[in-house]
Amino acid sequence: MDPLKSLGTLNPGKKAASLVQEFKNFAFKGNVVDLAVGVIIGAAFGGIIKSLVDNIIMPLVSLLIPGGEEYKAWSWEIVSGKKMPFGLFLADVINFLIIAVALFLFISKFLGWLLKTKQEEAAAPPPLTKDQELLTQIRDLLQNRSAPGGSI
Repeated sequence: MDPLKSLGTLNPGKKAASLVQEFKNFAFKGNVVDLAVGVIIGAAFGGIIKSLVDNIIMPLVSLLIPGGEEYKAWSWEIVSGKKMPFGLFLADVINFLIIAVALFLFISKFLGWLLKTKQEEAAAPPPLTKDQELLTQIRDLLQNRSAPGGSI
């Protein structure tokens, strides 16, 4: 088999067009676009939560911890003046816990309450039509008639 002939059958233009088409199918599917929007909204929501923690909750926490935010400067001296600032790690852990609690409260309590009321509204049966009301009355009359002691 001649290697030059086999190169001619590859048709790189067709393969490149196929690759571009596959990428377009992947990138512009509804799920990928929805995911991208979710990531962007999540990042914006993360900024709001970070601001809540940094500007509202942490100043309140610093009232409970003596010395304000001096815990961020806590460190261990290891060898020859090298320090390990575990206070910064502690501050990040506290921030994470506060963010997790804030997200839990917002999502499970606020949005959960909101979603629950919407589900209850959706689960409520629609009002009966006049035909349905008449059929219900006929059914009830027939049940009373067939019951012992029942009469019309």
